[in-house]
Amino acid sequence: APRPPPREGLDYPGRMTISPGTNFDDPRFRDDERTPVQRMRDGDYYIADDELSALTRRAVRLLSLYEQAHPTDPDIARYLLAQVLGQVGESVDIRPPLRVDYGYNISIGNGSWVNYGLTVLDVAQVVIGKDVLIGPNCSLYTAIHPTEPGPRRAKWESAAPITLEDNVWLGGSVVVCPGVTIGENSIIGAGAVVTRDIPANCIAVGNPARVIKNLDPTTPRTLEAAGVGVIPHGHTGEQE
Repeated sequence: APRPPPREGLDYPGRMTISPGTNFDDPRFRDDERTPVQRMRDGDYYIADDELSALTRRAVRLLSLYEQAHPTDPDIARYLLAQVLGQVGESVDIRPPLRVDYGYNISIGNGSWVNYGLTVLDVAQVVIGKDVLIGPNCSLYTAIHPTEPGPRRAKWESAAPITLEDNVWLGGSVVVCPGVTIGENSIIGAGAVVTRDIPANCIAVGNPARVIKNLDPTTPRTLEAAGVGVIPHGHTGEQE
C-alpha cells in the first residue's frame, strides 16, 4: 500500500507525526481505532503487538528454511525468499543468513547480489535497486525510537524508509540509518555509518559517512579498487 504524504515530526522531518515533548498517553492515541500494524504502515508511532510478533516469527521460520535450501536447491530457495520479501527481481542472489523484521516491506531489483549476514529492520519500506552489491554483515535500519525516555520505555517506535538506488555498492559492515537514500552508482566504504543521504556517483566513507570522491559514470576507466580501502592484487600494502 502507498505510504501517506510526508508530515512534520520527531527526529526525521517529513516522516514522523509527533513533535518533541508530546505526551504519548493522550486521546490521540487512546482513541485511535487503527491497529498497531495499521499505525506502523501509516508511518505513525505504534507499540508492537501479537500480530506483529507473529509476522516476525513467520519471516524467521521461512528464512531458516531458505538458509537450508540455498546451498542445494536454488529453486526452492528462491520460492521461499519470494514468500518473505515483498518483491524479488530476476537473477537476485542473497547469501544466508538473512535477518529481517517482517520481510514484506523489502524489494530488491534485478541482478542484485548480497553477501553473508545482511540484517534489514524493515519496519518501513526498504527499496534495493537493480545491480546493487551488498558486502557481508551490512545492516539497514529503518526503526526509530523516541528520544524522550518515557515513550521509549513504554516501547513506542516508528520508522523511516531506506532506498539504495541502482548499482550502489555497500562495502562490508556498512550501517544505513533510517530515512537514508543512497544515490545511483555510489560506493560506501567498508565500516561506514550512513546517517544522511548520499548523492549519486560518489564514494563515501567513515562514521558518519562523508563523500570523499565524485565519480564520472560517463568516463571510461580501467578496473580499480583505489579509494575504497582495497589493496590491488599483487600489492603488499607497504610503502615503497
